[in-house]
Amino acid sequence: MYINKAMVFGNLTRDPELRALPSGGQVCSFGLATNRVYKKADGTKQEEVEFHNIVMFGKLAELCGQYLKKGSSAYIEGRIKTRSWEKEGAGKQYKTEIIADTVQFGPRPAGQGAAPRGAESAPAAPAVKEEAIDYPAEDINPDDIPF
Repeated sequence: MYINKAMVFGNLTRDPELRALPSGGQVCSFGLATNRVYKKADGTKQEEVEFHNIVMFGKLAELCGQYLKKGSSAYIEGRIKTRSWEKEGAGKQYKTEIIADTVQFGPRPAGQGAAPRGAESAPAAPAVKEEAIDYPAEDINPDDIPF
């Protein structure tokens, strides 16, 4: 048995592009950047960036097209696929992609809600100060909890 598994965690380099297939399904594609920091032989730190092409289909494509945007972080699990085609005057062209099976959205920067891209943001709820909450004086006894 052979294994073709890719796991990457990084930031989107462009907004997801959501398209419809002739069959009626959805396909979403975007770029994802990952980085690696290592020390060179002389002791200096070096940073290396890799760029990945991510593709997904179906409901997963719709969700990513709706909630992700450039700069968002995401964890992707999937398989690696290389496509090839002939281009006149340029010969055979290749593109390597990760076909995503699983996507986990990364943490959102402070101030960003869960509203989909393009949606109007709702007015923020008023901040509640901790001094305004009246907590009961008695402690909870763990023996009183029924489970």
